[in-house]
Amino acid sequence: MPAPDAVAAAHSSRVLAFVCDAIAAAGGWISFADYMQHVLYAPGLGYYAAGARKLGPAGDFTTAPEMTPLFGRTLATPVAAILEATGTDTVLELGAGSGALARELLAELPGAMYRILEVSADLRERQMQALTPHGARVEWIERLPEAFDGVVVMNEVLDAVAPRIVARRDGEWYERGVAWSGALEWDDRPLRPGPLRALAQSRFPAAGDYVSEINPAAEALVRAIATRVRRGAIIAIDYGFPRAEYYHPQRREGTLMGHYRHRSHADPFLLPGLSDLTAHVDFTAVAEAGVASGLRVTAYTSLAAFLVGAGLLDRLAAVGDPASVRYVREAAAVQRLLSPAEMGELFKVIVLTQKSGGIVWPYMQAADRSHRL
Repeated sequence: MPAPDAVAAAHSSRVLAFVCDAIAAAGGWISFADYMQHVLYAPGLGYYAAGARKLGPAGDFTTAPEMTPLFGRTLATPVAAILEATGTDTVLELGAGSGALARELLAELPGAMYRILEVSADLRERQMQALTPHGARVEWIERLPEAFDGVVVMNEVLDAVAPRIVARRDGEWYERGVAWSGALEWDDRPLRPGPLRALAQSRFPAAGDYVSEINPAAEALVRAIATRVRRGAIIAIDYGFPRAEYYHPQRREGTLMGHYRHRSHADPFLLPGLSDLTAHVDFTAVAEAGVASGLRVTAYTSLAAFLVGAGLLDRLAAVGDPASVRYVREAAAVQRLLSPAEMGELFKVIVLTQKSGGIVWPYMQAADRSHRL
């Protein structure tokens, strides 16, 4: 891993001190969910709350909207279909990153209004600069509205919601947390009977030692959004699996991972405040949360199938001369989006709508994987 410069290292030390104080205040142990919440979102300190660049070549990872504008322009096709079918005109994006996706959707949907719910003050500032040309069409909000008509877009949001980590060892149940003994370290505490243990017992494989994430907070977020959508839909795009694959017996160490300077790693204690932390999404849990709140699964499929069905290849062809530098650049990005070895298969798309929403996309029928949820 590349070493941070002096300023970044000093910032990470402040984040570490904040975490150590939290551990001491809690009696020597905090859940992993609390640890991840601190290192990602602590005001003025956390990865998403401080000012370091996170996205793009100078950051730690690159999301699809930063790779190519064709991603956002293609996503505009199903978004426009939902808006038309439901007679609505508003897009609400959670966690808008650099604003790249919003910029393309706004350009493709000239009659739409756009709301952004962003927890990072630094990213909000970048979004405001990027979206200045769209003026009054864009509004930043501090919390979810009590009711919403339109399309809710979540691109790589649920993977950044802090999960609980549960371990089963020799038939006993534990919650994995974080302690301090001269360094941050894992510390498993017995998990008493209750909702978290019940979820793990219902989802983990039947036998053997096993460690994985359970994410009640992500499920609660989906429920909170779903109960507010009166007309419209939720589109969530993220990396993850249906439950049978997520909690497969061979995936016995979970899916937690870090990202630092475009390198993936497995150490959640590496450079706190400088390294992103994520866990894959249990899309069955997302579907269950939506259905429990009155929505239905309109589509669930791979990112590649979704984008091809929505016209990505046609948009690539419209770029122009295949021998041009621009076309070659966009084609390379499209290859990453569609390749099963890259984002095309690992990333999934789920669309949740009202049961009587009247939203149907014929091109999704052949590729739909809702039966796997």
